[in-house]
Amino acid sequence: MRSKTKVLLVIAFLPVVLVFLLVDPIPQWPEYHQFVDGRTLLGLANAHNVISNLGLLIVGAWGTLFALTQSGKAATGTLQVLYLTFFVGLILTGLGSAYYHYSPGSKTLIWDRLPMTIMFMGLFSSIIGELADSRVAHRLLVPLLVVGVGSVLWWAWTETVGAGDLRLYAVVQFVPPVLIVFMLLAFPTPRRYAPYIVGTLLLYVLAKLCEEFDAGIYSLLGGISGHSLKHWVSAAASGSILLMLIRRHRTAQA
Repeated sequence: MRSKTKVLLVIAFLPVVLVFLLVDPIPQWPEYHQFVDGRTLLGLANAHNVISNLGLLIVGAWGTLFALTQSGKAATGTLQVLYLTFFVGLILTGLGSAYYHYSPGSKTLIWDRLPMTIMFMGLFSSIIGELADSRVAHRLLVPLLVVGVGSVLWWAWTETVGAGDLRLYAVVQFVPPVLIVFMLLAFPTPRRYAPYIVGTLLLYVLAKLCEEFDAGIYSLLGGISGHSLKHWVSAAASGSILLMLIRRHRTAQA
């Protein structure tokens, strides 16, 4: 294992330790489930927040089918399983998010967050494979999935005993993007790869901003809420990865 990869693993482990040592448990705030756009459309409650997950489903399904073709196998190479984990996780995220937004609450939120961690860890492991070491990426996939899914199960269990704790889930959400930036700076990048990953990261940040300013965006845009826009921006962020793979194959064929 290369020294830079070892440093990466240490950097990835430290935030988990530091968060649990230095940060008090973070409960789920009740107002999280209060979205500005609760309109019903054709009998569908919270219709815009539900339907806006369609973009995630389309990109996830397209990416899964592409990765299973000969063209997709050529584009993903030895990382096919990692990319498939990402795209399948994206499909599950779209379904879970739609279910949650149809009936927002802590009991349904778990089905939004569980698949999201699968998607995150599939993408994160694929980036490790592209930039650092493909063998390490494959070895890390299952542990990363366990940490990701475990972070949601830990939060859900702590909620049932009246002391909700989102610390590990916060690490899962926010540490990988920081580590991806580190890898982009520390490792050589494959040709025509970095722009798509940077695009994904920037769109991810934009999606979080849309989520944060749900009501303000709804007021500004007149009927389009920040949260529903977040879903479309997240689909675009994922689409950047799919576009990279498709263009990689076309470039190799040219």
